[in-house]
Amino acid sequence: MQRNNTCCNTLTDEPHRIPVTVIVVTKNEEARIAQCLEALSGFDEIVVVDSSSDDATCAIAREMGARVEDFVWNGAYPKKRQWCLDHLTLAHDWVFFVDADEIVTVDVVNEIAVIFNGSEPDEAGFFVRANYIWNGKMLRHGLMNSKLVLLDRTRVEFPVVDDIGLDGMGEIEGHYQPVVKAGNAAAGIGVLRAKMLHNAGDDMAAWMARHMRYAQWEVGMNARRAWPSDPVVWRAFLKRFFRTLPMRGVAAFLHCYVLKIGFLDGAAGFDFARSRARYYAMISAASKTNKD
Repeated sequence: MQRNNTCCNTLTDEPHRIPVTVIVVTKNEEARIAQCLEALSGFDEIVVVDSSSDDATCAIAREMGARVEDFVWNGAYPKKRQWCLDHLTLAHDWVFFVDADEIVTVDVVNEIAVIFNGSEPDEAGFFVRANYIWNGKMLRHGLMNSKLVLLDRTRVEFPVVDDIGLDGMGEIEGHYQPVVKAGNAAAGIGVLRAKMLHNAGDDMAAWMARHMRYAQWEVGMNARRAWPSDPVVWRAFLKRFFRTLPMRGVAAFLHCYVLKIGFLDGAAGFDFARSRARYYAMISAASKTNKD
């Protein structure tokens, strides 16, 4: 459900910070961590959970006032995000997971401040959407990132899936959403109106390498039929349907560029939609290689 809260109240100007713990999981993010953390000053607690970075990520995070925790994966579940929920001593049960390549906008901060103004929400969690930044341009159309990242850790968890040993993801949970714990289905899941920014296309060589790993992982997940159900029924249905489509790359391009009017973003919108097609071509190639 979409909340009807307005985002115009700037509650973060008050001395009381938002009673939510922000967790930023990192590995070698010295180029982006400062910009990410600068946008989070309105929250009561900020924790950077780092996987043995050999750059200045941790030093920058500490200088900016974040608490830094070390994470070493043991090769089993829980993976990194659920480990944070299970093992870290946190000031709040409400957690907001933010990636280092994401920037939390003022509108998102203010909307969360409204939600937590005086009491905790009835919902178990909230999807937070993000506009992509691609080739230096913020895309206002096309595909948007949407993740269940603002959540109550007493009512939401990351599922255990059969992906141990698959190439591609390793210590971090893959491209699936956390789920509501048993007995909490009535709580429901909300959606923020305001959007973050996701700086996805600043380094195309890194993008290609990262998505090659993701493609390998997806092929393995498909082979093992290991995908968990999405916490929202209609999203779960669409994902299952999309995985059965032939020529998924073409479908992904048309969805992003035509149906979601990505063409209104000009050349950057076209290139981003084309990147969606490239990703599914990677999956097809990885699947064929595995069969051979």
